Amino acid sequence: MLCATVWLMPRQGRIDFPGALHNIIARGIERGRLFRDEEDYEAFLTRLERAVIESKTKCLAWVLMPNHVHLLLTTGEIPVGRVLQSVLTGFAGYVNRKYGRSGHLFQNRYKSILCEKEEYGRELVRYIHLNPVRARNLVELDSWELYPWSGHRALMGEAEFEWQDVREVWGWFGRSVRRSRRAYRQFMVDGLGQGHRRDLTGGGLVR
Repeated sequence: MLCATVWLMPRQGRIDFPGALHNIIARGIERGRLFRDEEDYEAFLTRLERAVIESKTKCLAWVLMPNHVHLLLTTGEIPVGRVLQSVLTGFAGYVNRKYGRSGHLFQNRYKSILCEKEEYGRELVRYIHLNPVRARNLVELDSWELYPWSGHRALMGEAEFEWQDVREVWGWFGRSVRRSRRAYRQFMVDGLGQGHRRDLTGGGLVR
């Protein structure tokens, strides 16, 4: 088995263990907006940073889109389900207080796809960080690398996030940081024309 899809629900057993690689997708309810201004993006990242560091979870790739969040996490000392529950619940409370709303912020329960690093790691990093390119009217093709709310800039050495594990990803592309960055960027450029892939978002997985 290369990959198994798991819907994380209360009272339902999860497939998780230290070192497990999780492809996480959390969407706004009815595909509504999660982030309305820069402060909202920062508020989510603050919660994610705290939860990742405290649980020793590895964050290999991430992107915050206006209506969804896409993360690539490796389980640390605490199950990923508990880590995400803390982040999403805390952020939902923040949004409800700030905008005077009530009820659910996220659509149903977030989806987690448990994957093997060797088979899907590089592809998932690229797919996640190219989310802004696939979204209409979000970034221009010639300025996709400037999108501020993803882990791409950290892998290119243009930003630094203490909680993002860039070294493991670099190791997938080369033996030195310089060569890894160059190979990683070329890998990204080669995927700019790639559309939606069901095999990386829960559909068509080998079971």
